[in-house]
This record gives sequence, C-alpha cells and structure tokens, in this order.
Amino acid sequence: MNHQQYQFEFEVYESADQLNEHDAALLSQAKQATAMAYAPYSHFKVGAVAVLSNGQVITGTNQENASFPVGICAERVLLSNAAIRYPQVPIESLAISYDNTRGDSNHPISPCGICRQSLLEYELRVQKPIRLILGGLSGKIYIVPKASSLLPLSFTGADMQ
Repeated sequence: MNHQQYQFEFEVYESADQLNEHDAALLSQAKQATAMAYAPYSHFKVGAVAVLSNGQVITGTNQENASFPVGICAERVLLSNAAIRYPQVPIESLAISYDNTRGDSNHPISPCGICRQSLLEYELRVQKPIRLILGGLSGKIYIVPKASSLLPLSFTGADMQ
C-alpha cells in the first residue's frame, strides 16, 4: 500500500477591495445578479457571472421549483446559456456570489457537487480551465485557478471508453 495526497492552491483576499479591477467588477456583477434569483423556498439566492474568451459576459442565477429537486443552480444556468449562445468559446473567469436572506452572506461558498461536475465537463469540452472567483456579499474572496481542482478523482467521459 502507498499513500496518495491531493491538494490544490487558491488565493485568499480579505475583501473585494484587494482584487484587481477586472475581478472586482465581475464579482460585483455576480452580487447584483443575486437579485434576479428565484429562491422562494431556500431564500438562498446565487448569482454567477462569467466573461468568455471572446469578451462576452454571461449571467446565471439559481431557479428553484416547488417540485424539489427540479430547480437548477446558477452555475448550470450560466453554463447552459454560454454553451447555447457561444458554443466552444472558453470561459476565462466565473464569479459566484450569494445572498442568504435568512442569514449571513459574508464568506465564500463553493459550487455544489453537480455544479462541480458540470464545470469540469465544460472545461474538458472547451479544453481550457475556468478560473473561479468566490465571494459573498462581503468578506473574504477565494480565487481558484481551475474549477476541476474542486473535484478530485472525478468521473469523466474517458472513464466510459
């Protein structure tokens, strides 16, 4: 037997004030997008905004449904929107923010498991990593160089060949 270790690096900023102008603007748009989320059940509104390699900006918000689990996360709304409007165009950076209307929104959150899988699949499809900017309405910001880092030992199409 041998032991393996998985680790990845990410940047931590104390606030959005420490971000460069481009990242701060993208995160600000994600924060604003939370207002468009439809979250009457969880009251946890998520906004995602991405800039593509062609300069286009795509937005997504979570959309809940009384028939749980029919809802869809902001990240997957965004990825679907990008894939339809700009097929095969890589995402350069994707900012994700949230507004927990019943609690604090003062620290970064990470995409859920199904969104991590979807982000990985998008990276593989366009053959370029997606840089993530994660932050709440206030507080620390995490920048993850590639979304696939969030899904170690991932399952991909290569596993089905």
